[in-house]
Amino acid sequence: MKKRLLILLAIFTIHTASIDLAAQSKTLQTDVLVIGGGVGGTAAGIQAARLGVKVILTEETTWLGGMMTAAGVSAFDGNHNLPSGIWAEFRNQLYKVYGSPEKVATGWVSNTLFEPHVGDSILKSMTRSLSNLSVLYRHRFVSFIKDKQKVVGVVVKNLQNNQHIRILSKQVIDATELGDVLASAGAAYDLGMEAGSLTGEDVGVPTTNNIVQDLTYVAILKDYGAKADCTITQPIGYDPAEFDGACTNYYKDKSRQAPNVDAQKMLDYGKLPGKKYMLNWPGYGNDTYLNVVEMTPDVRIRELEKAKQTTLRFIYFIQHELGFKHLGLADDEFPTTDKLALMPYHREGRRVKGLVRFTINHIAKPYDHKPALYRTGIAVGDYPIDHHHRKNPEAPQHLSFYPVPSFNVPLGALIPQHTKGLIVAEKGISVSNVVNGTTRLQPCVMLIGQAAGVLAALSVQSKKEASTIPVRTVQSTLIQQGAYVMPFIDVKAGHPHFEAVQRIGATGILRGTGKPNAWANQTWFYPDSLVQVSFLKKDLAPFQADFTTIQSNEILRAGEALQLIQVIAKKYQLNNSWEWSNAAKLNQQVTVAWQEWGFGKWDAEKPLSRLAFAKLLDATVDPFVLLQVDHQGKYQLKY
Repeated sequence: MKKRLLILLAIFTIHTASIDLAAQSKTLQTDVLVIGGGVGGTAAGIQAARLGVKVILTEETTWLGGMMTAAGVSAFDGNHNLPSGIWAEFRNQLYKVYGSPEKVATGWVSNTLFEPHVGDSILKSMTRSLSNLSVLYRHRFVSFIKDKQKVVGVVVKNLQNNQHIRILSKQVIDATELGDVLASAGAAYDLGMEAGSLTGEDVGVPTTNNIVQDLTYVAILKDYGAKADCTITQPIGYDPAEFDGACTNYYKDKSRQAPNVDAQKMLDYGKLPGKKYMLNWPGYGNDTYLNVVEMTPDVRIRELEKAKQTTLRFIYFIQHELGFKHLGLADDEFPTTDKLALMPYHREGRRVKGLVRFTINHIAKPYDHKPALYRTGIAVGDYPIDHHHRKNPEAPQHLSFYPVPSFNVPLGALIPQHTKGLIVAEKGISVSNVVNGTTRLQPCVMLIGQAAGVLAALSVQSKKEASTIPVRTVQSTLIQQGAYVMPFIDVKAGHPHFEAVQRIGATGILRGTGKPNAWANQTWFYPDSLVQVSFLKKDLAPFQADFTTIQSNEILRAGEALQLIQVIAKKYQLNNSWEWSNAAKLNQQVTVAWQEWGFGKWDAEKPLSRLAFAKLLDATVDPFVLLQVDHQGKYQLKY
């Protein structure tokens, strides 16, 4: 075995800048390798391990959770009404720690706020429960290992002893904050804003540029009591004018946008349990424009010191100018010498060029825009398009809360066009710069990571490339894990027919209704509404249903629905447990099932609800499986 491993290593091409190969005295092997223990990476590792494959997760810091813990953004943005998959599981653990949902609804920016160290603790507990998941802390990505055109592993550096380690893997997931692995592996990517002519988005970006969103070095302030004076030493270069307009208590330059909150409400924005405050204020606060994406790790660290200084100046402003001397840097959060977060909050990095590019047009009109990417959804989000560009005068100030409904992220956005062996998670997926303004938020990123973990595990188990794993297989696995593939707000996980509604929704039958709604956009399934025949004709067109026997042009009756289903079954020559060739026996089967499904007595003349029709379709002809879809959402005939 050892001799075989040496031979394999000899034929691998190791891509690296300057590595002392003699120092690489260690080689590890795994099924799935996740680089980056952030929100998405941790979810990917957990999910892949739960599906039975061996997983190694590497993380540069000593914490798990990335932006929501190590970066201190411990206030979930969005998805409060979409309790999907691992996101819901994590939130339920927070409820257990703090006592109830109300105990974490402490600040007005979110319904779910928590102390960063608590989030890290929960994630570590989740990973420790999986014997086939190993976490390597303080390990930094250095380079990738390629066999011909396929990524088969990486080289990482142990920051504790400077040892370089080879990790060979059957499937690699790039879950880094800035897309470092995909760039190193030679995958094509975008960085910055694309011109509308490239994306088809009419959002006021005439030419492509490399401008990314502002980043933030978050601090957690703690209330040490009314008599305490926690004022820090005045930072070098401090000028209160920098934060003029952050709140109504300090607003002198009337040329600046007028604030609409006072100092206390500004702090309450990110009020956490434990008498703490998350300092992540975009309005003349501690955002900083720095584009560090293409820099080396060491240069990034030096450049990011500027963002730290911005936050320290803002803290001094709050303490000295606004009078909150009793608020000081929390001494029981981050294990750092300066008590600031372990890492910055990167809102944007590289975005891989995937099998599809997810744009604002797919979100705004998912059922009308081609290709029909909604059919391939693997993660959901409901946050508005939110871009931070106030600290860069060169940036177009666009798309603050652009009105869109809730949405689902297509599977093809996780798969690079031409790079095999690599799946992309975190913020590096194939979306436009515009769409990154919503897919970047914590719950959505966590669910994207969960989907990446499913895709990686299925790829390993089937011994096939990730790009060849059927879309419906990935979606089915996610649905079985309690994750949403369609963002329906009114049929939640735990509903007895949740899975049926998710599957039918992903086919385009019984389409949802999207509604922009401030901080929490929506898509409604309307399970209790009656089935409209006129809409159903369009929805069922790909399945070649025959409506000639349907007398009504308005509301579908139960018996008519069964007639439509029989036509589909015969068309595709279905051979399952239903008695398609015997009408009397089929009617008897449906009568029994109707009771079991909770719909009461079967009545062929009764108008049919959308929920009941969804369940009937799903249980009989199963259109979700009947017509498979490719990554473009195009139907593929199975039978």
